[in-house]
Amino acid sequence: MSSRMVLGAIALILLIGCQVQPSPESSSQPTSSPATSQAEVPAASGERFATVTEVEVTAGEPGAYTFVVTVQSPDTGCDQYADWWEVLSEEGELIFRRTLAHSHVNEQPFSRPGGAVEIQPDQLVIVRAHMNPQGYGTQAMQGTVETGFEQVSLPEKFAADLAESELQPQGCEF
Repeated sequence: MSSRMVLGAIALILLIGCQVQPSPESSSQPTSSPATSQAEVPAASGERFATVTEVEVTAGEPGAYTFVVTVQSPDTGCDQYADWWEVLSEEGELIFRRTLAHSHVNEQPFSRPGGAVEIQPDQLVIVRAHMNPQGYGTQAMQGTVETGFEQVSLPEKFAADLAESELQPQGCEF
């Protein structure tokens, strides 16, 4: 898929009501070879947490990348849904959070863009998802823009305090 097609898809997604936080959008040109990685995560009916199955860096430059993150989650509606994905430092500091405005019961897995993510191409980061009301699971993706992302298992309660940070969804639409 060309970078122009990916950016067009991102624009379409943003037009149909998805909200990105923080709000500044990267106006940079796409990278010539986007970093991408997939993890095979089965959609078992007993899953309790949202899992990140793919991370793609589609556009940007150092300090302002656009990520497209694919999430698999056991959404049932506003009572249980993936409410954000986030990018963290290796130490568990929040770098970027993309809130999700609604559940994705009939769209699994689903992908949503977010940026500008303020990292360098060789900076190792962790991408994980949050499930309302369960919280964070231990599955995540780790990598760099330069090398791509691989599935990792985080320690239980890794940076769990971020669930209380000020960047929160503003409710669930459906």
